Amino acid sequence: MIDGDDARPTAAAPTAATPVAGAPGAPTPGEPASSATGASDGAPARRRRYVLLLLGCAAVAWVLDQGTKLWVLGTMTEGQVTPVLPPLLHWRFIRNSGAAFSLGEGYTGVFTLVMVAVALLILIVLVRKVRSWWWAIALGLLLGGTLGNLTDRLFRDPGFGTGHVIDFIALPNFAIFNLADSAIVGGVITLCVLTLIGIGISGQRGTAAGRATGEAATDGGSATTDDERADPR
Repeated sequence: MIDGDDARPTAAAPTAATPVAGAPGAPTPGEPASSATGASDGAPARRRRYVLLLLGCAAVAWVLDQGTKLWVLGTMTEGQVTPVLPPLLHWRFIRNSGAAFSLGEGYTGVFTLVMVAVALLILIVLVRKVRSWWWAIALGLLLGGTLGNLTDRLFRDPGFGTGHVIDFIALPNFAIFNLADSAIVGGVITLCVLTLIGIGISGQRGTAAGRATGEAATDGGSATTDDERADPR
């Protein structure tokens, strides 16, 4: 005989819940679960690399700028002209109270505030959004050049916030400038090119108009499909 207790069915052991396709964290069809998890884990590491590249470019630009200015102060007197590749290139030591390329002299305090604002914008806002190697390089050059000239504004004569920038690179029929100015211009040109070819700070390529056109085409295709389904002929 079979005992009554033994005749009762045994409850099945609980099994682990299977993620529903499309749910957050669930792998897409045909994708191993481990690859989806690895992609999410690798995103912070990629973001750190972009930030490190940006800060590294800024540091290189700042060190080169301040190093060359210290060299000029130690080897030249103000107003001295030294031929380098005549008649194309000369070193000419001047002190600039204006903006880049000796523009806007007499507005030293204003330019100091503008440089502080640009540096804070990059360090606080844009550095968190950059997902493109070229954007990181461009913003790094812009930041390094800005900090290079800002260092002069804050710590050189005649006083804090109104210091004169050291310029020494002289080309024919052109303003006298320094490496910080070159970094700023290089960064701005790179940003303009990236914007013109449609590469945003997120690293994605395409314009808003292009995305809108694509969405409209998709909507039109969906409407046609619905009409065809409604008409069985």
